[in-house]
Amino acid sequence: MTIERFHRVAEVLSKRQPDLTVVSDSVHKGQNLSAIVRTCDAVGVMAVHSALDAATFRAHTGTTMGTHKWVETHVYRDVSEPLKYLSGNGYQVIAADTSGESVDYREIDYCRPTALLLGAEKYGISDAAAPFINTRITVPMLGMVESFNVSVACAIILAEARRQREEAGLYDQRRLPDDQYHKMLFEWTQPLLARYCQKHQLPYPALNHEGDVTDPSWRETHQV
Repeated sequence: MTIERFHRVAEVLSKRQPDLTVVSDSVHKGQNLSAIVRTCDAVGVMAVHSALDAATFRAHTGTTMGTHKWVETHVYRDVSEPLKYLSGNGYQVIAADTSGESVDYREIDYCRPTALLLGAEKYGISDAAAPFINTRITVPMLGMVESFNVSVACAIILAEARRQREEAGLYDQRRLPDDQYHKMLFEWTQPLLARYCQKHQLPYPALNHEGDVTDPSWRETHQV
């Protein structure tokens, strides 16, 4: 890895938003899931939580939802699992919905810990998710169609979340705890060494400003 690449990775990690996430509720189309994950990466979201029904769970576990390198992806059979956890940890659950009870997506304060809930392409938000929802939002439409594609809606809403967070200065300083930051930096920039350390239950060695192991004897000791 070049020094420039190492510094780029460090910069990206320094702007990650640990209290902004997305939960997809039976969004089963691979292209939509992939587009959602790409958008999350672009705005600094660290993790996506995806609930998939029994028929599609196996197909996406370890493939569509598991191959994205830069965003953690977690797959569940029941959407209530991640929503219960997030709600219990102080997240507001904001559901993209076209029902009459929805408010304009720009009225939400996205600087708070926020989980954006996205429903399935055909059926929308499931009944299982309803008890956890704090607010339902919509993206106003000016044409004849009733709603945006789910991945497009995700991009629009997260762009507003990014705008608000930028104005509040939430991207100006690193928000990850030191231990998590250094762990992720090592795993992203030294994946082979990370796997070696995990296999042999070794602590990650420190990295210098160029992205290499600080202690020159470490590689010799472990013959890697």
